[in-house]
Amino acid sequence: MLLHIFYIITNIRSIRFQKSCSHIPRRIDKGSFSSQYYSATPPVISMDATSDAIKTGTSTVGITYNGGVVVGADHRATMGHFIANKSVQKLFRISDNIALTTAGLVGHAQSLSRVLAAELQLYELKRDQPMTVKGAATLTANILSGRPHYVQLLIVGVDESGPSVYSIDSAGGSIPDVYCATGSGSPFMYGVLEDQFVSGMSKDQALALAAKSLLASAQRDAASGNGMDLAFITSDTGFTLLSEDEVSELLSSF
Repeated sequence: MLLHIFYIITNIRSIRFQKSCSHIPRRIDKGSFSSQYYSATPPVISMDATSDAIKTGTSTVGITYNGGVVVGADHRATMGHFIANKSVQKLFRISDNIALTTAGLVGHAQSLSRVLAAELQLYELKRDQPMTVKGAATLTANILSGRPHYVQLLIVGVDESGPSVYSIDSAGGSIPDVYCATGSGSPFMYGVLEDQFVSGMSKDQALALAAKSLLASAQRDAASGNGMDLAFITSDTGFTLLSEDEVSELLSSF
């Protein structure tokens, strides 16, 4: 008799437990979820997909001087060992006081330049003041950390705190410096920069140093060359791009 009562009580408790858990699904229907949410293994991004894309092997440079910053980039774009283009734009004006240089995939670089230019214009319209160089570098780093691009960037400019150069990697790492070089030609450029850079140099000295460093990379790096763009930024005049004649005259003075 006691055994029979115990059996009934056990069955009642089991039924109550099943009812209390009836709202919990017995299995996960994978068809109703995106794989990125239930997969234990993060997706792997293959670099093979970019092997045939046009890349800017690239040499870019940013140099601070007394009162402003100089920025420059070469023109060559490559596809493996093939020179795909000899006049690619790698130096972009994204506001009156800030410029961007790009190394990496051309498509990613061009897309980022458009997005950053639009974001800086929107910021100025909303706040009625330009974004700082540090703010632009942080914005760029946040974009890259959210969705990595195959690029290496320089954000350079002048604001109330003075001239600044920021190097930003593809994962969103942002590092300020008084001068910086990026791209496949950067090892050759750093040799010139570290030998000839002087704190507090003039604009003409900084322009000459940028041109010399870009020439050094063009002579030793197969993915760099075919001329260069040079510009300077000051708080008074903003972004000023040198003409081809001005660049040629500067190079002929060496």
